[in-house]
Amino acid sequence: MNDDELLTLDNQLCFAIVTAARNVVSIYRPVLEPLGLTHPQYLVMLALWEQSPRSLGDLAAELAMEPASLSPLVKRLEAQGLVTRARRPADERVLDIALTADGRALRARALDVPRAIMERVGMTAPQLAAVRDGLAPFAGRR
Repeated sequence: MNDDELLTLDNQLCFAIVTAARNVVSIYRPVLEPLGLTHPQYLVMLALWEQSPRSLGDLAAELAMEPASLSPLVKRLEAQGLVTRARRPADERVLDIALTADGRALRARALDVPRAIMERVGMTAPQLAAVRDGLAPFAGRR
């Protein structure tokens, strides 16, 4: 590849990843809509279904987000009745996020999401895992 080709948009890794990310979110949108979730809210719920309660800081770290960006998402989930936010009695600086009964119940409906996504993209679970694992070197680098 010559120097001029190095600076073409189509040869940029960043452009390919950003475009793919946008496309993935658009694939999830109609699948998540019946659950009343946006893609970022779905990610929050996935993390909380793994462990709840947890602090806003811990949740932000796991999701690779800034707490200030995560806070409005959590507030919307609280308004939907899916989570609660409460200051930790032992340390008022810590905001704990916990699932409500409705939030826990939503997990059963979300079990169909992965299968629906695989169907929409025409890939099997092992194929999706290979793509995910191929992206792993880029994850977590800041």
